[in-house]
Amino acid sequence: MLAYTFKRLAAGLVSLFVLATVTFFLVRLIPGSPFQSGSVSSQVVEAVEEEYGLNEPLFDQYAAYMGNLARGDLGISYQEPDTSVAEIIGRTWPVTASLGITALLTAVILGTGLGILRAVSKKKAVREGIAAGGMLLAGIPNFAAAILLLLVFSVKLKWFPSAGLLSPAHYVLPVAALMLYPMAVISRLTGNALAAEMDRQYVLFARAKGLGRGRIMFTHALKNAWVPVLNYVGPASAFLLTGSFVVESIFTIPGLGREFVSSVTNRDYTLILGLTVFMGTVVILVNLATDLVCAWLDPKLRRSYSGK
Repeated sequence: MLAYTFKRLAAGLVSLFVLATVTFFLVRLIPGSPFQSGSVSSQVVEAVEEEYGLNEPLFDQYAAYMGNLARGDLGISYQEPDTSVAEIIGRTWPVTASLGITALLTAVILGTGLGILRAVSKKKAVREGIAAGGMLLAGIPNFAAAILLLLVFSVKLKWFPSAGLLSPAHYVLPVAALMLYPMAVISRLTGNALAAEMDRQYVLFARAKGLGRGRIMFTHALKNAWVPVLNYVGPASAFLLTGSFVVESIFTIPGLGREFVSSVTNRDYTLILGLTVFMGTVVILVNLATDLVCAWLDPKLRRSYSGK
């Protein structure tokens, strides 16, 4: 397992290097200059670009940026010259993380509960209702859900606030918009996997020994059924923890997603690169943690990681 972990970390570093390289050259393809605006003359723009080294050859700029990145320096924002990219990430990351963690936990709890209900219910209407509802929710994009929730529960009914994250009530609508799709997927995965586990030989043997259905399910079957769920929860949690760009913009949430959209609009090269590298790091670490948890739950997977 230790060798596998180091191997994954090394692969993650290579992935980050490729991600930073591709992003560096892609952002330079954005038309215009980070310092262009209607009231600034071209001479002033050229002078500022020279001060920031943007007039140097592209590969010299790339080498300088990668050297700084290797030392952990993400640079300063072009739009906020007195603020480093690390400070902006430090300011916005807790907001996005609190929203993402809340949405993830809500999706996992509700999705698992609905999946268990679908697997154990003897009523066909309940099983088909949960399955149909999951398919319906999975087909609604989070931005569409966000707009619909905003119009109904904030504008029309005025039950919840529409902007910011100033109180627990502010979390309700953005969390609901973010968790609908993962909740539907987790419900389907849990229901299918748990129904398959309940027909396996070890469950029949446990029943023959006199163990109750609830004890068998929660002690043995659910742990095995949760392995495919975890394989989905890893990428889903990485997505939620790095921010949903559109949902944060709709609800005016000052998180990573909104900052990323703003950085692209303003052609803030260093901020785009810094946010991309940070989000890539989070995705790699979360997926690695998910793989290790799955290996801990599944002995066969653990042995394959150990090379046995």
